[in-house]
Amino acid sequence: MARTRVAAALIGVLMGAPIFSGAARAQDYPTRPLTMIVPFVAGGGIDVTARIQGQRMGELLGQSIVIENIGAAGGMAGGQRVVRAAPDGYTFEIGNVGTHAYNQTLYKKPLYNAVTDFTPIGLATESPRILIVRKDLPVNNLQELIAYIKANHDKMQFGSAGVGSATHLPCVLLNLALGVEVTHVPYRGEGPAMQDLIGGRTDYMCSTIQSGAAQANQGGVKPIAIMGPNRVPIIPHVPTTGEQGLKGVESSAWNAYFLPKGAPDAIVRKLNKAMSDALDDPVMRKRLEELGLEIAAPERRSPEYLAKFLPQEIERWAKPILAAGVSGD
Repeated sequence: MARTRVAAALIGVLMGAPIFSGAARAQDYPTRPLTMIVPFVAGGGIDVTARIQGQRMGELLGQSIVIENIGAAGGMAGGQRVVRAAPDGYTFEIGNVGTHAYNQTLYKKPLYNAVTDFTPIGLATESPRILIVRKDLPVNNLQELIAYIKANHDKMQFGSAGVGSATHLPCVLLNLALGVEVTHVPYRGEGPAMQDLIGGRTDYMCSTIQSGAAQANQGGVKPIAIMGPNRVPIIPHVPTTGEQGLKGVESSAWNAYFLPKGAPDAIVRKLNKAMSDALDDPVMRKRLEELGLEIAAPERRSPEYLAKFLPQEIERWAKPILAAGVSGD
C-alpha cells in the first residue's frame, strides 16, 4: 500500500502535477480571482451591497472578486449556479431572506434546498424594507395610502425583484393586513422594478432600504413608511409603519454568504474572516451604514450561527406565506 502511494506520487512529479494536500490547498487559497454570484440583475440594493463588500474582501484576500449577476426565478437561478459549482472556494453567493428562506415554501419544488445544498460562510447585514410609491400617487402618509389602496386596489400594481424575493413578500404581508388583492408585477431584479416605479408604470414597492431611500432622497419616488421597528438614519424623517398605526407588517431582510456544499472548512474560515474583517473596516462600515444597513454583530457572523439561523428563518416565513396562500409556481 505504501509502495502504491509512493508510485502515485512519483507519477505526479514526472507528469508535472503539483502534489498538495487539502490543507495545503486551503493554506495557499486563493491563488486566482473569485466569482461572487449576485442572484439579481445589476442596479438593485443587494448588487450595490455586494460590490462594496466584494471589493474590500478581495483586497483582504489578495485576489479580485468578480461580480456575476444572474437574475431569474426570484434569485434561485443564481443560487443554482453556485450549487452546481465546484466546492473549491472560487464561486460563492451573496444570498438573502428571499433567495434562501421565502422560496423554500413558495415553490413546491424549489431549484435547491437552501439548508443542505450550500455551505454557510456567514451573516453580514440586516435592513428593513421601505414602502415607497410613485411620486404622483395622491398620498403622503401610510393612512392615506391604505385608504387609496382599499378604494383602488383592483386597478393598482406593485412591483418587486421577482416572485419570492425580499421585496415581494413584505408587500404581500402588507396587502394581507389590508385585506386586499393587488396585481403583482415581478421583475428580474430590483433595478428594473425601481425604474418602472419611477416611471409611473407601477404604484408602490416594498424596496430595500439602500435603493428605496436613495431614490426617495433624490425625489424619484415618494417614501411612505419604514417597515421595521425603528426609523433609519439614512432617511430619518420617514416614520415606521407602527408609528403610523399599522403593526404586524414589519419586515427586515438579511444578507449572507454561501459556498457550494462540501467546501473545505479551512476555505470557509478564510472567507468568513475576510467577510468579518471587511465589515469591521471603518470606511466600509460607514458606507454600508449610510445605505441604511445594520452590520451583523460579530457573534452572529460565524458559519455555525448561519447554519442554525437559516432553518429558523425558513420556518418563520413559512407561516405567513402559507396563510396568505402565496405561491411561486
